[in-house]
Amino acid sequence: MARGNQRDKAREAAQKKLAAQKKGNQKSGSELARDKEIAAQKMREKQAAADAKRAAEAAAAAKK
Repeated sequence: MARGNQRDKAREAAQKKLAAQKKGNQKSGSELARDKEIAAQKMREKQAAADAKRAAEAAAAAKK
């Protein structure tokens, strides 16, 4: 009986280990760099929009 339990425990541990490995990055270097650049571009666009909004609010506040 103990042997079956040992086998089950080892199987569970192996599955956890495999799941942890699969969580890792599956992209190649060039794919990763491209995705990082796309994300950075989106953030730059968001930041520019936020800066424009702040400038418009500041201009509106200055007029009052």
